[in-house]
Amino acid sequence: MLKKTPLFETHKRLGAKIIEFGPWLMPLYYTSIVDEHNTVRNRVGLFDVSHMGEFNIRGKDALAFVQRLITNDASYLDNNQVLYTPMCNDKGTIIDDLLVYKFSDEHFMFVVNASNIEKDYKWIEGVVKRFGKDIVLKDISDETPLLALQGPKSQETLQKVTDLDLSQIKYYWFQKGMIEEIQVIISRTGYTGEDGFEIYIKPEYAPKVWNKILEVGKEEGIKPIGLGARDTLRLECAMLLYGNDMDETRTPLETNIAWTVKSDKENFIGEEALLKQKEEGIKQKLIGFELLERGIPRHNYPILKNREKIGIVTSGGFSPTLKKGIGLGYVKTDFSKEGTEIQIQIREKLVKAQIVKIPFYRRK
Repeated sequence: MLKKTPLFETHKRLGAKIIEFGPWLMPLYYTSIVDEHNTVRNRVGLFDVSHMGEFNIRGKDALAFVQRLITNDASYLDNNQVLYTPMCNDKGTIIDDLLVYKFSDEHFMFVVNASNIEKDYKWIEGVVKRFGKDIVLKDISDETPLLALQGPKSQETLQKVTDLDLSQIKYYWFQKGMIEEIQVIISRTGYTGEDGFEIYIKPEYAPKVWNKILEVGKEEGIKPIGLGARDTLRLECAMLLYGNDMDETRTPLETNIAWTVKSDKENFIGEEALLKQKEEGIKQKLIGFELLERGIPRHNYPILKNREKIGIVTSGGFSPTLKKGIGLGYVKTDFSKEGTEIQIQIREKLVKAQIVKIPFYRRK
């Protein structure tokens, strides 16, 4: 039985191309992926990302518990601040990458990937039992629809409908406020490389808030945006996708998020394995590449050097902003230097490419 967000009928009325995305029915696009991509880069777009998961973690030992679960350091968070982090297993490989919202030392919220909700919850539940302290864990995913408003006109658009002064919400912070007399949580993070906000609401109010934002954003050129453009936007900014660019076969040290592993923070799950890997040396590294010839790289395409396979593409596609093929992949560390020429095997053809600095795109 496929799941639907509270906005499913709204997407159908807007003429969205609906696809199966894991256990969910979600909009891939409404007009076209390229059109929606450019809308977010230049104006403002509204996403339904209600398929994401949310867990509440409460209790007098909540901070210590969160510190045990994640590789990053939540002890530096103030109330109303957000943290990006992997959550690893005992082998140091990535169970998921997630956002940590701090309400207080005794209340945190995890925002996890849609495909990992059940797996993550079972893992955290198991750690609760091992932790043996005062922790109350609750899955609030079904009662927490989530909208994302992204693009250079996002603040201008959202300010029309909220009582919060959005200029006071810094990057990776959040506040409670109102939209149309509806209580919401508004944060400022994003998965597109543009400025933007996330809006957490109750299910019964999701269509009203969605429609109101589209209505007030007409002057800014707002459009609803599907998962297709979400993927091309995040790829241009080298933001990782769980299941493609990382999974339980990869550690954070092999990726471009090694900065999230705080080796001076004691007693987090996976710490010993990651210290050992660091001492022994990283055998594979995540790199970004641009094609030097025509072609579109895709997930699982081989990466070669002098016709010898040195790695594999994890994410790839055509960049609407850069007008060329780009991708991420893992290669043997010896071949990971920027400027290195490589080849991507696209079907039967070897296409020239070059390892480049990531992200491919950064907003001005």
